[in-house]
Amino acid sequence: MKNLTFIGILSIPLSLFLFTQVVSASGVQVVVDGKAVSFPDPIPYIDEQSNRTMVSARFVAERLGAEVQWNGYLKEITMMYKDKTMILTIGQKQVRVNGKMMTLDTPVVMKNNRTMIPLRFISEAFHAEVEWDSRRDQVVITTPLHQKNTWIWDAQMIKTDQKEIFEFSHENSLSTIYLHIDRDLKQQDYQDFIQNANSQHIRVEALAGKPDWAFQDQQARIREFIVWVKEYNASVDPKERFQGLHFDIEPYILEQWKTKNERVLENWMENMRFIERETKGSGLKLTLDVPFWIYQTKVPGSDYTFSSWLLEKFDCLVIMNYRNFSLGRNGIVDIVNPIMREASQLHKQVILAVETAPNREGDHVSFHTVGIDQMEKELGIAKQELSHFSSFAGFAIHDYKNWILLKGGVNK
Repeated sequence: MKNLTFIGILSIPLSLFLFTQVVSASGVQVVVDGKAVSFPDPIPYIDEQSNRTMVSARFVAERLGAEVQWNGYLKEITMMYKDKTMILTIGQKQVRVNGKMMTLDTPVVMKNNRTMIPLRFISEAFHAEVEWDSRRDQVVITTPLHQKNTWIWDAQMIKTDQKEIFEFSHENSLSTIYLHIDRDLKQQDYQDFIQNANSQHIRVEALAGKPDWAFQDQQARIREFIVWVKEYNASVDPKERFQGLHFDIEPYILEQWKTKNERVLENWMENMRFIERETKGSGLKLTLDVPFWIYQTKVPGSDYTFSSWLLEKFDCLVIMNYRNFSLGRNGIVDIVNPIMREASQLHKQVILAVETAPNREGDHVSFHTVGIDQMEKELGIAKQELSHFSSFAGFAIHDYKNWILLKGGVNK
């Protein structure tokens, strides 16, 4: 992972200078990951002396995932993002980043009771790309990969390998860990792990599920899992709580998916309604793993796609988009487009999952065959192609154990 550095906004693309006169009168429209940022007051503007685009710190930073605090007595704004703390002071060019002083080329200013800072500073602080879209007269900010998540199926690792897990998480900028629940672990083991994850701004979701959880006669087992998480959360400090429930059910693995498909779907739907009822008011985010082709399946007795139905019930779908190339027919971008469109229309999130484990379905399915450098390259391409979807929330790499073993590819 590259170290975060601030270079005082020494370079801005020539295009930003060229459009100065165009936007100075009417303000600048800012788009973050495909979503226009609404600035109540003041709107972004071009500083006449420095030719820098100035924006409200809070409204952009919060959309890039940072916490923002204002100290009126010291006239300081503090931004906290993962392991970085940035302190800016009104009227000064100096900014403290984890205690070290960096220098901007234009001072932080106060305008209409809003702290205004150079746009490029705030974007580079979050490893984001900043571009000028002359076709739409917009400053376009694209965050790197949005979320980057993974599964840990062997929960014992949070005891035996916790240090290594968090070192890897830091190096790869992980956002969320889907942690499989093991009742043999002590409650304190989960408390320690989640507290440490929170200190690195990493979410932890409780993971469970089996193919037969699609059937109504398994509702007692589903309730048992939900109750365990809710009771655990109620008994610990807020910084030690699971932030979501993550279900990996996958009934299409069962023989009944072929022989009694409509019955399986009807049962699966009823259990999704059951989960919705059982978790109401819990504050837990609901996430479900589904295959990329699920949009081809229809709700029984209708033309409504099953993917749209699931998107309505869950906060987020993780699409098992198991391909190791982004572009072209049957690539990552091609096969996920239908669900991306559905999710955008329904204002829901979609995480795209890729595989790193060996897979018998073919060399095109897993990055195990091509290596980590190629995976990062392809995910970067996919991000560029899919960032215009408001539903695109990032990637998940399946799974931690195989990801850490991923090198140059077995064929290299």
